Amino acid sequence: MSSSAALQALDAAPIDAVALGRTATNVLQSVLAEATSQVRARVSEGGKLSSKLLDAEQRASHGLAWLATYVFGVRELVHYADSLTETGQFGATERLLVQIGLGEYVAQILGGIPMSQGEIVRLEDLFLGSEAIAALRAEPAIAELARGGNTAESRAALAALIRESHGGTVGESGLDETMAAMRTEIRRFVEAEVAPHAHEWHLKNAYIPMEIIQGLADLGVFGLTIPEEYGGLGLSKEAMCVVTEELSRGYIGVGSLGTRSEIAAELILGGG
Repeated sequence: MSSSAALQALDAAPIDAVALGRTATNVLQSVLAEATSQVRARVSEGGKLSSKLLDAEQRASHGLAWLATYVFGVRELVHYADSLTETGQFGATERLLVQIGLGEYVAQILGGIPMSQGEIVRLEDLFLGSEAIAALRAEPAIAELARGGNTAESRAALAALIRESHGGTVGESGLDETMAAMRTEIRRFVEAEVAPHAHEWHLKNAYIPMEIIQGLADLGVFGLTIPEEYGGLGLSKEAMCVVTEELSRGYIGVGSLGTRSEIAAELILGGG
């Protein structure tokens, strides 16, 4: 099916995913706040976090982190749509990416978030009451996104657009000039130094060569979000995501290198 035919079929039953997502964000943030309160009460003692209770409720604590990630994902998809709309870049591909993403996030929040292949967290696991869960399911914006967001028709339309785009990135990224330039520079390095050798490294189960690591260091990959006073670049988490995705495009083993130092640095800064 061509993209035009797929889009025509989709437009027969339109859904304003961005408007629904905006409403859903407010609803889900309230649910997250209640879940946070419930979990906090069960892992605290005397007003302080208890390591013993946290260990006993590690499933709920882990699940709460996943719920927060999904809720923030819904919020940021709406922000992405708003930003691209302001610049006139919110086209059919971007609309479908947002619609499908919102629909799937909401559906998983309602039905269960897969934390791993064998572990799914549900709202009941976060000590939310049956009335609160029923109210969430009955919320019109939530119900419509779950029902009409990630459909076979929307996926078919997006797949048709992807086939016709012939690009390395699907949809407008929404990156500013600095981030776009950073992505271009990292992609250039990956295409020249990583991609030609990645398959051989994989077959041999080899370590990443030191010259590659040195090249990444020269590009500043190992200190992107570390504050400047500690020798880093002081950039945002967005910068780390951009760099990680471009490195992973060449080889997933290289893509994970930078994030390790960033995570370690953040833990040290936060906890000593």
